[in-house]
Amino acid sequence: MTRIRLGMVGGGNDAFIGAVHRIAARIDDRYELVAGALSSTPEKSAASAEALGIARSYGSFEDMAAAEAAREDGIEAVAIVTPNHVHCAASAAFLKHGIHVICDKPLTSTMEDAHALVAAAEASSAKFILTHNYTGYPLIRQARQMVADGTLGKIRVVQAKYAQDWLTQPLEGEGVKQAEWRTDPARSGAGGCVGDIGTHAFNLAGFVTGLTLDSLAADLDSFVEGRRLDDNVHVLLRYAGGAKGMLWSSQVAPGNENRLTLRVYGEKGGIEWGQENPNVLHYTPYGEPTRILTRGGSGALPANLDATRIPPGHPEGYLEGFANIYNEAADVILADREDKIVAHVLPSVQDGLQGMKFIDACVRSSASDAAWVKV
Repeated sequence: MTRIRLGMVGGGNDAFIGAVHRIAARIDDRYELVAGALSSTPEKSAASAEALGIARSYGSFEDMAAAEAAREDGIEAVAIVTPNHVHCAASAAFLKHGIHVICDKPLTSTMEDAHALVAAAEASSAKFILTHNYTGYPLIRQARQMVADGTLGKIRVVQAKYAQDWLTQPLEGEGVKQAEWRTDPARSGAGGCVGDIGTHAFNLAGFVTGLTLDSLAADLDSFVEGRRLDDNVHVLLRYAGGAKGMLWSSQVAPGNENRLTLRVYGEKGGIEWGQENPNVLHYTPYGEPTRILTRGGSGALPANLDATRIPPGHPEGYLEGFANIYNEAADVILADREDKIVAHVLPSVQDGLQGMKFIDACVRSSASDAAWVKV
């Protein structure tokens, strides 16, 4: 197998999400990380590249995009794993040169940048993939297929939740790098918690149900004194076609680590899934006992089996879900080499735009005392 030559922007040696992307890219051995602009200064970038064994280091993503495009052995794809405000400019620089982009979420930090990035992606011959990694879980794929097959009937109610507790105290004032940029409007954008993890819950609800959000009413709070962005979010959702939903996202909920859950109820039955126990999906046909469906186990649908990596009963989760995104991205990139098209359900630039519209609508609604606003 010919590995895809991969670059990375951001994600230096001390960055959590950069390491996650590198592991995800390595799991199926389909990428070779050969270049990077890994930090904000050339010196830090070079130090990280040396520590990680990356052959070519650049002082800026602009230099990296131009230089790699000019090389015969230059990168074919780049992972963008910076804070949100860099996503647009960095992605556009590589798309301009026909280099495929795998970008962390949310799409950007502003609606203006989001529309600019959509235009750049549509004008480029390269592919753009957004790493909403929870869409890569096998039982999320099963849930999506069940809804599409009509197993639940017409969808009536959707409940999405993503609760954490790590920002219960003002860590941004204590030198915690991950907290500093996530609570900084200049780097994160207008949404704090709603952009960081609320978009995951919103994206997952749409991915599984296929529903289009029409309007919402949001109440955003900054409970920690002095915090400039929201750390708790309550949202009521109205979907096209009549379904209703609720979304709660919080980073100040003690006792919650990464509690992403999704419940979907239709006229024939309901399902429930939780990220902290991702190998189980509860399915309840109306009037019947609840059934426990497992990853790769009895009753697994093709969408579940296609995303399953190890035998049922062995835990499989976050890194493998992320790796499924990278693995499917590799299929798309290799097909592009031969001017072929492969079917996939990878999150796209349009999915990213919908996430940005969700954040924007939540901020507008909350500023108007939780008034209903169109998305």
